[in-house]
Amino acid sequence: MANISVAVPKNLSGIKNKIALNLTKRQIICFSGAAFTGVPSYFLFKNIIGVQAASIIMVAIMVPFFIFAMYTRDGFPAEKILYFMIRQKILVPGIRPYKSENLYRQLDEKEKIREEVKYLEEKAKGSTKESKKKAGF
Repeated sequence: MANISVAVPKNLSGIKNKIALNLTKRQIICFSGAAFTGVPSYFLFKNIIGVQAASIIMVAIMVPFFIFAMYTRDGFPAEKILYFMIRQKILVPGIRPYKSENLYRQLDEKEKIREEVKYLEEKAKGSTKESKKKAGF
């Protein structure tokens, strides 16, 4: 008897249910949306601007659907990533960085102000004494 072993992945969160043609339900919906929008646009533009330009427009219309169908990053599909980006850059205001208050600088500034006030008071007292001396009082 031969041992038959099958490798089972440890992380099962990456496994998705395949429905038809080895595609997930999400992929089938997105590819159908691409077909329902791209193919009619091709036939609409083919007679107006030519086959090459119509096919380029068709591809340009279908590419977002393919991106939404296939792209995932860190377990998030493309539209959630797009929503996160829009929310971060546009909808939510920027987060202000935390700025600490330096208590030593505040104490130093208060001390300088006290010294300046003391100096000005002494200067004012001294100037009145000097003015009295000059006046002869």
